[in-house]
Amino acid sequence: MKRRNILAGAIGLIALPILSSKSKFVQAAMNSESIESIQLQWRKLLAESATVAKDSKPLDRDPSSWRKELPQDAFEVLFEEDTERPFSSKLNDEKRPGVFVCRACDLPLFSSEMKFDSGTGWPSFFTTIPNHVATKRDFKLIWPRTEYHCVKCGGHQGHVFEDGPEPTGNRWCNNGLALRFIPAETA
Repeated sequence: MKRRNILAGAIGLIALPILSSKSKFVQAAMNSESIESIQLQWRKLLAESATVAKDSKPLDRDPSSWRKELPQDAFEVLFEEDTERPFSSKLNDEKRPGVFVCRACDLPLFSSEMKFDSGTGWPSFFTTIPNHVATKRDFKLIWPRTEYHCVKCGGHQGHVFEDGPEPTGNRWCNNGLALRFIPAETA
């Protein structure tokens, strides 16, 4: 499992994102709305019936307590900072309108308007919902990377790189196992 973690991380760093294949959502968003409005208006894509965390206040909970509530592979990604194999997540190909939430605590982290096809094999986003993720330096592969976690439960989501699309230039590279997708309600 740890060998796969190192290999997957190396592939993510080496793989060049295919930025010319941005999703329709990103192209429309960049033409009609600023990044700030995309970040602040994510609720318009949240189904009314969706159950999500009401706030981003950190939980006072031991990470091992999540083991009983999550599948083993999701627990290993979220609380042991493992990495799933590239191109293994169904969320990598998810293109419907909606919201991506932390799989452990249900805190909304991204909207579909923030997603793009990076070509790396992991769901990728060019920005996040403000104040819902925290970053730290990671030296697990010797050279420094920026790792990010859910601010509510502390669950590891992925790494952020500076090879994403304009205007942010960021690629928030997320483990699909660390997310749950809630499709927007259709009229």
